[in-house]
Amino acid sequence: MIRRIYYILLALLAIAILIPALCYAWITVSSRPYLYDDIDALPARPLAVVLGTAKYTTDGRINLYYRARINAAAELYRRGKAQYFIVSGDNRTLTYNEPAQMRNDLINAGVPAERIQPDYAGLRTLDSVLRADKVFGNRDYIIVSQPFHNARAVFLARKNGQQVIAYNAANPGAVKYRLKTQVREIAARLRAVWDLLRGTEARHYGDPIPFPPATDTTQQQ
Repeated sequence: MIRRIYYILLALLAIAILIPALCYAWITVSSRPYLYDDIDALPARPLAVVLGTAKYTTDGRINLYYRARINAAAELYRRGKAQYFIVSGDNRTLTYNEPAQMRNDLINAGVPAERIQPDYAGLRTLDSVLRADKVFGNRDYIIVSQPFHNARAVFLARKNGQQVIAYNAANPGAVKYRLKTQVREIAARLRAVWDLLRGTEARHYGDPIPFPPATDTTQQQ
């Protein structure tokens, strides 16, 4: 009896390790061809979607992941790789507004205000990519975030019929913080696969907001 329980527990442990590992590997392999580190090799698109994160850490310092995403998005504009930007993030409370902060910082970095569209309902990565299509009318755009995040975002977008690519922002921080991020990413990728299998939708949609404006004649070729 004890031996049987031992083997059952061993099997459960193996499953608990194997399933997250397979999900992680699936997302890594399937998204790899669409992630770019080199901006010169990155194909131009009219639109980039910048995925949100907190501007400040819990101790009040600037979040280096946030800064790197803003810098990467501004570089896309300066280099002519994207002309319009959706800044998608969390705005669940009056005092926490990722899209507004990203918009302000992109303006300060030289991106014209009229070329930036906040998405205040990008509560999760899944919400951001689904809303880019179903609210803002885009299926072919550049995602901007760190490589680990881009892999998951590209996976979700492409499995939902989009033709996205991604530009990798710098992956900053000390090794211990990167390890902490990777541990969280294991759980996030497991949930991403679960969402895909269940056909999970964004929490909010609402009326369509075409962006970039269909009448604009200056879009990137």
